[in-house]
Amino acid sequence: MTVYHFVGIKGTGMSALAQILHDMNYEVQGSDIEKPIFTQKALEQRGINIFPFSKENIRQGLTIIAGNAFPDTHPEIEEAKNLGLEIIRYHIFLGQFMEKFTSVGVTGAHGKTSTTGLLAHVMQGAKPTSFLIGDGTGRGMEGSEYFVFEACEYRRHFLSYYPDYAIMTNIDFDHPDYFSSIDDVFKAFQEMAMQVKKGIIACGDDEHLQHIQANVPVVYYGFSEENDFQARNVVKSTDGTSFDVFVRNTFYASFKIPTFGDHSVLNALSVIAICHYEEIDAEVIQAQLQTFEGVKRRFNEKKIGNQVLIDDYAHHPTEITATIDAARQKYPDREIVAVFQPHTFTRTQSFLDEFADSLKKADMVYLCDIFGSARENIGKLSIQDLLNKIDSAALIDEEETGVLKKHKGGVLVFMGAGDIQKYQRAYEKEIG
Repeated sequence: MTVYHFVGIKGTGMSALAQILHDMNYEVQGSDIEKPIFTQKALEQRGINIFPFSKENIRQGLTIIAGNAFPDTHPEIEEAKNLGLEIIRYHIFLGQFMEKFTSVGVTGAHGKTSTTGLLAHVMQGAKPTSFLIGDGTGRGMEGSEYFVFEACEYRRHFLSYYPDYAIMTNIDFDHPDYFSSIDDVFKAFQEMAMQVKKGIIACGDDEHLQHIQANVPVVYYGFSEENDFQARNVVKSTDGTSFDVFVRNTFYASFKIPTFGDHSVLNALSVIAICHYEEIDAEVIQAQLQTFEGVKRRFNEKKIGNQVLIDDYAHHPTEITATIDAARQKYPDREIVAVFQPHTFTRTQSFLDEFADSLKKADMVYLCDIFGSARENIGKLSIQDLLNKIDSAALIDEEETGVLKKHKGGVLVFMGAGDIQKYQRAYEKEIG
């Protein structure tokens, strides 16, 4: 029997894929750095072995699934080559795997993970659905008809996929270490659109997605009247958001979601559109939307004393704005405090002014040092450059989180794609 060995098993996509294969009764193991990462808990709960990186992990009989973050010169990959083992890159394997199902790829610069999680939850209410979410969550269901997965545009990895359907949430300039411009990003999405087999559900409120060409129907959703699926009569409250959906100007149904912000309505609308397309009953959609508990690192809340602590993956100005807006909707009368860790020097440099503008939406901002990725750990600018652009901002480090205590009754929003969680953990320890 094939044993799959994952090189970089703690990666968000890799961890999720390992879980899926394990659920489908394949033998799975993997290796990674020894530092604890939030994705490993689900692997450990399934009893999947995780080893420290070492070429000694590689032996005859293994099929290697290699994470995209690791070069061909990685010791384990080199050893696998020496032994003549099959080595498949993560995105290539996933592209082949999904051919067994009716597949739905969720892509976009922002909202992929939340939308993938929501879609998987809603579809499960109708038919068996396997899913791979970019927060490290994966599940393989026996007899699955659908496979819902997150399709990342970085380095055009999503061009390995030929899904039946694609949800496209938005197109925005990100990953400046790879993409040269917004036009370059659009070209990648346009190429992806041509690979979709049955239909595309795209946000019509996004100016770039309005120009997407495809060989399949493109169904648009959004707030404006030109969309095929339109959200009207949106009512925002401190316990969620309700809205009516009109399909080509005809009333379809009313929905309520336990989440906040315009972006949450759009995410739900995309899910409603594809479920309508697949003839899933409105009653099922309504019920499932209300029981969705969210995904990891997306507006995850914890109440400690008289403060609310929120953990969020937001690491792009658009995402920061959406997260702060959501916090304002849920907690309109409280002070909103942003604790932000920029992710990568290239992104911070490219969006310096935009980061400042989005963070100014908070009442107070604390900035952590820039988190360097595996691809780049040094840059020409420093966190001081961002600090200089925000009046109500201060620097913070892991040993100084006690300063957050003065924000009595505040909503502390910890945002970033690096290790921002260590700042939250340090603060929780501080207030004990």
